[in-house]
Amino acid sequence: MKDATAIVGIGQTPFAKRLPESEKALACRAILRALDDAGIAPSEVDAFASYTMEETDEVEVAKSIGAGDVTFFSKVGYGGGGSCATVAHLAAAVATGQATVGVAWRSRKRGSGARPWKNTSVQLPTPAQWTRPFGLLRPADEIGMLARRYMHEYGATRDHLFNVALACRNRANQNPAAMMYERPLTREMYMTARWISDPLCLFDNCLETDGALACVIVSADRARDCRQKPVYVHAAAQGLPAQHHGMVNYWNDDPLTGPAWTAAQHLWKTADLCPQDVDVAQIYDAFTPLIPLSLEGYGFCERGEGAAFTEGGALEIGGRLPLNTSGGGLSEAYVHGFNLINEGVKQLRGTSTAQVPDASTCLVTAGEGVPTSALLLRS
Repeated sequence: MKDATAIVGIGQTPFAKRLPESEKALACRAILRALDDAGIAPSEVDAFASYTMEETDEVEVAKSIGAGDVTFFSKVGYGGGGSCATVAHLAAAVATGQATVGVAWRSRKRGSGARPWKNTSVQLPTPAQWTRPFGLLRPADEIGMLARRYMHEYGATRDHLFNVALACRNRANQNPAAMMYERPLTREMYMTARWISDPLCLFDNCLETDGALACVIVSADRARDCRQKPVYVHAAAQGLPAQHHGMVNYWNDDPLTGPAWTAAQHLWKTADLCPQDVDVAQIYDAFTPLIPLSLEGYGFCERGEGAAFTEGGALEIGGRLPLNTSGGGLSEAYVHGFNLINEGVKQLRGTSTAQVPDASTCLVTAGEGVPTSALLLRS
């Protein structure tokens, strides 16, 4: 699969707390914009991939956009952990001849919709039976517990989490499409913000967003003739560690060794590149502590060094690893990480609103804490 396929089109809707359109309408709008970006007719699409949490299925999408016969379709589980895997599945399908034009997408009305954990009438899945009755009701509570453990073990502080939130907000302030555009963040605002789940305050949590995004994947040969500069899928991986328990990792010897470590081992094994070759990263940021955990998991620093890695402007443009250059889930939009994929493409095209000079490699990751996935993109 190495460099055998490329992302040639990206599209998105506006992002807001509340949009009037249905999730289906938003999905189709993002997909059609991605196809137009690529210069490919909807009738040529023969493959789809999305999330198991996606409310709009491929049957409705295919009919609505006017796709032809579809020969491959898949859905990936675990919310934000599935983002990069949607592209990976399509890359595998195209590389092995099962399809020629693949579309991955995510449409979500999380801003105006109900919060998933409010539904108390359903039978709890087995993992939740070990968390929900004991007060870990929301993802923020589960990650809050991991964050406290990380701070206890390695001396991380709220200043380190602020570094993450600030870097994402600074990039969103450069991005007119971001929900937090022209809304700067200061240390005082962060340190006095209301608690969501100690040690996580308001600004440690991702946004609640309505919106949709999509991208188009074709073979490397075809990509050369498309409308935009191709961005090649150099490597891809999914990761589900042994004895994993979503978010909290109760059964692992080390709860802080999350799925990122498993995905990273396979990603770097199949790549010609290493962490030191990455020019810019789009790392899943539903919560600020996921950044230091992911920096360690993907090999940018040693265990326990992720917090210190954020110091000295390391995550800013010009720093050691410019991060989440559209604003990410913390400050652009939270659509289960798909905006990180599209931003990675923009960086390697040279069209980002916070462009890293001469960027030619980009790591994109999905959610840490759940079965996850990652992409290594190159120009």
